[in-house]
Order: sequence, then structure tokens, then C-alpha cells
Amino acid sequence: MKIRTRLTLLFTLITAMLLSIYSVSIYYSSKEAREKSFYSELQNEAIAKADLFFQSSLPEQEMHKLYKNNNRTLNEVQVAIYDSNNRLVYHDDAKVDYVKEDREMLSEIFQKKKITFFSGKLQVIGIVYHHSGKSYAVTAASYDQYGYEYLTHLLTISIVAFISILVLIYLAGIFLSKKTLSPLSEMVNQIKKITAGRLQWRLKTTKENDELNELAQSFNGMLERLENSFDAQKYFVSNISHELRTPLSAIITELELASEKKQTHEEYQQTIQRVLEDARNMAKLSNSLMDLAKASYDPNEISFSEIRIDEILLESYAKIIKENSGYKVSLNIEDTVEEQQLIIQGNEYLLQVAFNNLIDNACKYSPEHTCSIDVKILSGKLHIRFSNRGIIISQEDLEHIFEPFYRSENSKKEKGYGIGLFLTEKIIHLHHAVITVASDDKATVFTVEFSI
Repeated sequence: MKIRTRLTLLFTLITAMLLSIYSVSIYYSSKEAREKSFYSELQNEAIAKADLFFQSSLPEQEMHKLYKNNNRTLNEVQVAIYDSNNRLVYHDDAKVDYVKEDREMLSEIFQKKKITFFSGKLQVIGIVYHHSGKSYAVTAASYDQYGYEYLTHLLTISIVAFISILVLIYLAGIFLSKKTLSPLSEMVNQIKKITAGRLQWRLKTTKENDELNELAQSFNGMLERLENSFDAQKYFVSNISHELRTPLSAIITELELASEKKQTHEEYQQTIQRVLEDARNMAKLSNSLMDLAKASYDPNEISFSEIRIDEILLESYAKIIKENSGYKVSLNIEDTVEEQQLIIQGNEYLLQVAFNNLIDNACKYSPEHTCSIDVKILSGKLHIRFSNRGIIISQEDLEHIFEPFYRSENSKKEKGYGIGLFLTEKIIHLHHAVITVASDDKATVFTVEFSI
């Protein structure tokens, strides 16, 4: 079922429920009001007949005649009067006694002073009337024909109005839901046209500050991210293919040459060493790509825990020195840095990969193969500076230094793939930290800032 139909039916159902409650309330309120009003009329009629009987000179026969004449054109109230001994004093028409007063009823009237009840379709009231120091029980009964006709008319009008309003509400619901959801239908038609090759398309947005416009803007934002992701993936695959092709071509060439002609033992050893070096380069590239894949996970899927920055720096320091005996690394943590300030929420493996890259880069591009690491607290943040003295990075290269597979002219003299700094930046951002770089004739400094 479409949302439009569902909304229309739901709106109609709610309206039907509210109208039903309102109509039933009106009907039963009118019914109670009619009942109370007619009891009041009966009481007035009972008192008027009693006054007429006891205080006027009108003969009883004339009163009977008056009752019968009125009863031909309308439902005349039938009144009966009994004394305290339960003897009948007066009755409009004793032959047609509507109430059938008995001793128990009369006793209740004298005791309660006033009673009301239904006798079939007739309403009956019984009251105590006082005259000349004596008490009399007066009953009055009649059928409220006008009142019941009014209720029937009210019920008919309510039913007709209920059905008419529901039909109008349903039609109005269809029209309004169609008009309200038309932008959504247009949005769906636009989305159907978007494919992997048309990610540059965007949904139309308006200046309206409503949910549909917000949905369109959010969807456009998602398309923007997908387009960037697809472009990055194409660029990534293209560069990976190029980077893998070089060592693979070298390995194939070396092996083909070795298989085509006989070589001495030393020449075979040299061939094996060259192939082994190319294979190690491929393994290193493969490991970098695996680390890059891990850093590209959804942050919600990466496990974070309390870790100490100084311990991770020491592990990276030890690992780099072990793999490159010619490197010189110094670690300096200011005395003002407290132990608690070195604890952050992070992923130990990814941070170690980032620090390894920064230390390795600093040593690799320094003529003396040195890296100085300084840890301090500045403006309430933990600052870690990786600095070296050596090649100055130009301003143009600084603007692209964190792009994937980007390598400056100065860096092409050293082995690398242009993945390390791109990977490092992603890891630092995953930890809600900031990495910056500055280079001059004094030093090249990478600074990482952690909030504490």
C-alpha cells in the first residue's frame, strides 16, 4: 500500500473516530436533556392539575372532558391524585390507567417526596402535594412524542452528516496527500535516473525549510561522498596497478633472462637478490595497502580503548631502530606533561602505523637519518612534533603532501609509494586529532595535536 493511500485512510479513520465520539456525546446529552426536561413538564402538569382540582370551582366531569378532548390531538398528561390513605381522589381517566398505582408505589412517593421512572414508553413522576394541611400523592404520566421525534431527527442528521463528512474528508485526504507527496514522487523519479555512471547528478532542492528539502540535501551529500569515493577508488586502482606493474615487470624480466641463458653461480645469486628485493617491495606495498584498508573502516567498526601515547612512541622508536640500524631517533617528553595527559581513547595498532610512518619519513629524508620527537602540552592539547633537518619541502609540495600516491621531486630519490602520509592523515583524523606540516631551512616538522 502506498504511503499516500495509507495516510488518507489513517486520516479518515481518525476523523471518523473523532466524529463518532462527538456525535454519540451530542446524542446522549440530548437524550438526557430531553428526559430531564420532560420530567420537569410532568411535574408542572401534576401541580397544575392538582391546583385546578383543589382550588378551582371546575367540576370533575369538566376536567375529564378537557383531558379527553386534548388527548385526541396530543399526548395529554394523565394525572391521578391519592390521599394519605392510598384512596383515589381524582383520576383523568380511571378506565385507562397508565401508571397502575399500587400501595407500594404510593408509599414510596410519600416517603421520598418525589420519584421518577419509566413505564414502558411512558415517563412517570410521582410527587407529594399539600393542601389544607393534608398530603396527597400526585402522579403524572405521558409519552414525549415531540422529544422522541426530535431525537430521531437528530440521529438521522448525525448519520447523514457523518457519512457525508467522511466522504469529503477521504476525497480531501487524497487531494492533500497527493499534493503534499508530489515532491517526493518527483524525487523518486530523479533517483531512478542516478546510476554508477551518473553520480554527478543531484536532486533538486528548494529554499523551503521542510523535511523533504532536508532529505534532498542529505541525499545530495551522500551522492557527493559516493562520487568522491568512486573517484578516489578509480584513482587508487589506477595508481596501484602502476605501482604493482613496476616490480612485477622487473621480476618477470629477471626470471626470463635467467631462464634464457646459462649463468654462473654468482650471476644466479645476483638475479635472486634482485628478484627478492622486488618481492620485498611488493610485500611492503601490500602491507601498506592493508593498513590503508583498515584505516578506511567505518569509525564505529574500529575498536578504541584507553592507550598511552608514550608507550606507543617507544614501541615505534624501537621498531624503526631495529629495522634500520643507521637511523637515529630521540624521544623527549617534557617534565610538565603529566601521566594522565598521555592517556587517550584510540586504536593502538593504527596509531603505531602512523607514528612508524612519521619517524621513518623523518629519518629517510634527513641526510643524517635523524628524527627528533618532542612531546609537550600547549593550550590544553597534547602536541607531538616529529622533526628532522634536511631537504626543504616546497610550498607546492606541502599542499599535496597528504594526497595518495603523491611524491615530490625530492622524494623520488628514495623508495616509496606515496601511501604513508596519506594513511597517516586518515589514522590521525580517525582519532579526532589534527596533523600539520611546516618546512623551512631550519627543519621539517610534522605536528600531531590530540585533545585531552
